[in-house]
Amino acid sequence: MRYSLLDLAPVPEGATPAQALADSVDLARAAEALGYHRVWLAEHHNMPGIASSATAVLIAHIAAATRTIRVGADGIMLPNHAPLMVAEAFGTLATLHPGRIDLGLGRAPGGDMAVARALRRPGQDDFPADVAELQRLLGPARAGAAVRAFPGEGTHVPLHILGSSLYGASLAAHLGLPYAFASHFAPDAMEDALRLYRERFRPSETLARPYAMITVNVFAAETDAEARRLRTSMQQAFARLRSGQPGPLPAPVDDIEEAIGAPMLRAVDHALRISATGTATQVRDRLADLARRHRPDEMILTGTIHGSRARRSSFEIAARAVQEAGALAA
Repeated sequence: MRYSLLDLAPVPEGATPAQALADSVDLARAAEALGYHRVWLAEHHNMPGIASSATAVLIAHIAAATRTIRVGADGIMLPNHAPLMVAEAFGTLATLHPGRIDLGLGRAPGGDMAVARALRRPGQDDFPADVAELQRLLGPARAGAAVRAFPGEGTHVPLHILGSSLYGASLAAHLGLPYAFASHFAPDAMEDALRLYRERFRPSETLARPYAMITVNVFAAETDAEARRLRTSMQQAFARLRSGQPGPLPAPVDDIEEAIGAPMLRAVDHALRISATGTATQVRDRLADLARRHRPDEMILTGTIHGSRARRSSFEIAARAVQEAGALAA
């Protein structure tokens, strides 16, 4: 079972976007040394606590700072962009870093309707047609095509469909593409989506068999108490987002229920329940259980943790844990 890393380039309270981006580079280099298969960045807009909004630019920066690890998007929110622009951007990345660039595609806007209006793409939601257009633009040369992507044409950037519902699972199965489920923040439909994807998968030139990925929050530390304390930063951030008050990533607290209230904590913990929190052994056992239950071909590990040292340590512990978990689940 492969394991990869999803990085939102979090901006902690008291830090700057420049520091957050430097931390993302350092984390990608560490992930490469730790055996992570890929590092992915996500497109979000109008969020002071996330520095990966210009996702393709950050992918270029991280790919240039690493040597072998795959680098890509989880994902590019396709309703925000014309397929030609995406094809040219990722075709350029693939030309600069051949064999290392991935393109995950999502249907959400990565923000609210104000963001959609600011991006000047309101109402643009023909996701299947846009995916098909991207496949054409990044595929082999077609003589006589009115519009072609240069660079892009013939680069064969691997496409992945992202989702948190049955819609994305159905589309990925129909197109014969890999499917990554956003279980780290919206897990309710995960089992149904994975089953539908596997049952309806149609082999394609890209993929002969289903390739399913799940995303897991990881908060690992030397002690269970410290791991749970690290998790409180993401719990607070999620609560603020749900309350319409996004901001920089909060520092951890000792009493999360006091910080956000019991009703909000229940809602947040329900959304974040696909998580592995604790010591190396606890994280290993949780990841092994998830692997046995859901049979992913790849686990994407993420963790919005305040402080670059604690975040890097968590992913170091997680790398060892997931290797052992894969053996236990086999």
